[in-house]
Amino acid sequence: MIPILRKIMKTLIAESRGRGLYYTIVMNLSHAIGILRAYLNKLLYFKNIKSSIFSLQANSRIEAFSKHARIDIGKFVFIRKNASIRVDHHGELHIADKVFINDNCNINCVYRISIGKNTKIAPNVSINDHDHNFKHFTDEHLIMGEVIIGENVWVGSNVVILRDTVIGDNAVIAAGSVVKGNVPANTLFLNKREKSYIQYA
Repeated sequence: MIPILRKIMKTLIAESRGRGLYYTIVMNLSHAIGILRAYLNKLLYFKNIKSSIFSLQANSRIEAFSKHARIDIGKFVFIRKNASIRVDHHGELHIADKVFINDNCNINCVYRISIGKNTKIAPNVSINDHDHNFKHFTDEHLIMGEVIIGENVWVGSNVVILRDTVIGDNAVIAAGSVVKGNVPANTLFLNKREKSYIQYA
């Protein structure tokens, strides 16, 4: 326990030198409130959420709307402001250790979404593992598919990730891209209306 306290004090001193003492206190108070909010969400959905320490900042919410919904959140996951995470039906959402989810992100899970450790998600990203069955090819209301995002992935701002998508480890998804299908590991993926390509590192 003492080495952990020493490390925390060392980090706080280094932060206060760079930011100033007042801003370091305000920032860490915000983190503490985020951890408290996360635990309140966990208490609300105690049958659905399995987690370690994570942070849920202001106006962000995690919702489970089925007794079958499963949410697994790893250590030191940080979810910034105005994020909406919703798991319904038999959905399974797995967020691994040290994932960072920025402001205004939406994750909608009714089947299976997995986000690997150390992945960073920029603001305004939308991840969906289903589509509405508007053409009524079957009697099902939703068409479902898996979304797997690997480890150390960087997802840029305003990206939309659709069902039946696998993104390999260390991939970079360029801002504004729409992703559906396979993105190989260690690649840069750019998809816009006018062009689409994958560049190997």
